[in-house]
Amino acid sequence: MVEEDTSLLSEEEPVDTCGELGPTNLWHKKRHFCTPPVDELVPSIMSNMLNPDAIFSNNEMSLSDIEIYGFDYDYTLVFYSKHLHTLIFNAARDLLINEHRYPAEIRKYDYDPNFAIRGLHYDVHRALLMKIDAFHYIQLGTVYRGLSVVPDEEVIAMYDGSHVPLEQMSDFYGKSSQGNTMKQFMDIFSLPEMTLLSCVNEYFLKNNIDYEPVHLYKDVKDSIRDVHIKGIMYRAIEADIEKYICYAEQTRAVLAKLADHGKKMFLITNSPSSFVDKGMKFIVGKDWRDLFDVVIVQADKPNFFNDKRRPFRKVNERGVLLWDKIHKLQKGQIYKQGNLYEFLKLTGWRGSKVLYFGDHIYSDLADLTLKHGWRTGAIIPELRSEIKIMNTEKYIRTMTWLQTLTGLLEHMQVHRDPDSQMILEEWKKERKELREMNRNFFNAQFGSLFRTDENPTYFLRRLSRFADIYMASLSCLLNYEPDYTFYPRRTPLQHELPGWSDQLCTGTFRIPFLQETVQIK
Repeated sequence: MVEEDTSLLSEEEPVDTCGELGPTNLWHKKRHFCTPPVDELVPSIMSNMLNPDAIFSNNEMSLSDIEIYGFDYDYTLVFYSKHLHTLIFNAARDLLINEHRYPAEIRKYDYDPNFAIRGLHYDVHRALLMKIDAFHYIQLGTVYRGLSVVPDEEVIAMYDGSHVPLEQMSDFYGKSSQGNTMKQFMDIFSLPEMTLLSCVNEYFLKNNIDYEPVHLYKDVKDSIRDVHIKGIMYRAIEADIEKYICYAEQTRAVLAKLADHGKKMFLITNSPSSFVDKGMKFIVGKDWRDLFDVVIVQADKPNFFNDKRRPFRKVNERGVLLWDKIHKLQKGQIYKQGNLYEFLKLTGWRGSKVLYFGDHIYSDLADLTLKHGWRTGAIIPELRSEIKIMNTEKYIRTMTWLQTLTGLLEHMQVHRDPDSQMILEEWKKERKELREMNRNFFNAQFGSLFRTDENPTYFLRRLSRFADIYMASLSCLLNYEPDYTFYPRRTPLQHELPGWSDQLCTGTFRIPFLQETVQIK
């Protein structure tokens, strides 16, 4: 539990007899006007906490308008165990050694599941992994070269501040291309890639080996890609499906509920046919295809949403590609490749009556909402664990005191005398320490997936733009009726009242997205 700094709040402080709000009364104001509400607010917040199984809305949407539900496969219909990222890391590391002739000593590095988070940016030319906010500012203290944090002063010198210009940011799909020096890692499969990049960078730096960061980035990217396209990952999962696939996400219950209410369903995935078939049989059952009106594999998203030239091909029961021209997408069949424009022509499923779920904000959701007007749902597994952290008393107390202190700094900065300025500097120091404590609640290196110190992350900015709703898993749908309407919480703009810090100091604070918005069944 965060303790308030009482070292300068002695009961023996002299009274300011001049009647002015000097440094002594600044401390009194901190203690008298803001400390009591903090203690009073914590129990109130604790009694009405965030719901980890809720669905959160960026845009008003009624499920009664949705006639067709679409799904990605990996990390949407199926969730994987912690063993999968270790498998990907080890396989890619071995490819670096065996095929790209990297030093065998890098085999000493093991996958650390607690090192990176999704949504980070990687400066390809400087070999730096970092967290960037919605305004393109680097969060100082979260820039890593290898496995070591880069001092703030060095970051500021390299970037002439902490802002990354638009032309250096990743492209629309998060890639580093056409002059963009930043790559953004957006999908869950990218966690082993970020960790492997950092480990190999660390090895070269520790051993004073001169290397070209661009080549390292490309080699690691190619090795991670080969783990997928060469079938290494797919074969390992199929060989030990119970080890790698988590059965408990209630996928069949969600699909059955939608089918019972007459909803049409389709699957569009980049994964291969036999892999999807075995996984779906494991989590849904042998009759899984009966639940879907259309199944498309190896779709090559996001190209599937933009390339009008590639036709569909039917896959028979033995996995053989047939040469027949496709005039209709038939239920119970599996199709490969194709494109969205042909899909729309053959199905007639257009506009806001379609809701598509995926975990990759760019590859799964962006084109659908921007170009085709589909409704979109983002699956963010990290959401559940972050909400559970946010529901702890330690986090609530820390955040409440941090926002209180921020409000005090804003209101008291008008006092320009040296003593007052000294006290304000102490408050700023305390605020910085609280921010670091807050970051460590989530991830010791990079903090929360959704926030920097104060601003939304670049990840959240894109999530807010491309997803109508978001949730931890599809199982959250089981808590809502098929005609439920999601209303985004109206949060105050900066020029609207009440503001968070003002509410804290007046005792009228409330956290948005409280559990009262949905009663979990």
